[in-house]
Amino acid sequence: MHAWPALAAARAHDAAARVPFAVIDAAGAAVPVGAVARTQLGALRRWPRWLAPYDDGVALVAPPAARADALAAINDALRADGLVVAWRDEPFPLFDLYGRALGVAMERAATRFWGTLTLGAHCNGYVADAHGRPAQLWIARRSPTKATDPNRLDNLIGGGVPVGQSPRDTVLREGWEEAGLQPAQMRALQPGRVLRLLRDIPEGLQREWIHVYDLALPPGLVPRNQDGEVAALRLYDLADALALAAGAEMTVDAALVTLDFALRHRLFDATTEAALAAAAAELFEGRAT
Repeated sequence: MHAWPALAAARAHDAAARVPFAVIDAAGAAVPVGAVARTQLGALRRWPRWLAPYDDGVALVAPPAARADALAAINDALRADGLVVAWRDEPFPLFDLYGRALGVAMERAATRFWGTLTLGAHCNGYVADAHGRPAQLWIARRSPTKATDPNRLDNLIGGGVPVGQSPRDTVLREGWEEAGLQPAQMRALQPGRVLRLLRDIPEGLQREWIHVYDLALPPGLVPRNQDGEVAALRLYDLADALALAAGAEMTVDAALVTLDFALRHRLFDATTEAALAAAAAELFEGRAT
């Protein structure tokens, strides 16, 4: 359990294979927002009035008022070419690399092509023992028809944060869609930490800050999926749940969210805790909001 493969996967990134993607602001300054695969630069030469070379990279030079339309047109074309996959019809905010929103939305699926920052929100649903200590953990199995990570194990609740929502808003919304939980049943929601991932994936680059939450659920309450994106929900004894998260069947995101839960609740022996905490230190920052 000391290895926890998701820790290595979270930073599996070949920086040399990518070039910066920037937005030119109103003052003419380049604001870094992502990274594009070098192999895709040729595909981007079709839009010289919107995209331009920038320090061995590419920059969006469309004026602020035209950025959203320019990105929409480019991403539609990249989708038609098969370069943007798993289209969601979900607008996500465009951030700079420090998490400052730039007032532009873009299709969720395209964020991986451009390597731009996205926010995620996941929740560990657990059942405590008589002393209030976590004893069991709910784990979901993703639908085999999911566009990403089909049939993999996942946290009870998880999703991307779209335009107009906070991470907490997203957990509350997904709580109903994925687990059938009403807001009143989620009043005990507690923030964990923020996990910062930067890893190469088949769709491009996952640059994501995942806000982690915990939710203690009463014994006997059985979550029920509402949106068809979860094939099954199962309550595992804690040791079995941690073994799954330390293996290869759970998504990288969910395995790290489970690890954060276990470290914060001191669920490992001292030696294991010290080793995993040290390995995870650069990924786990601050508290979720």
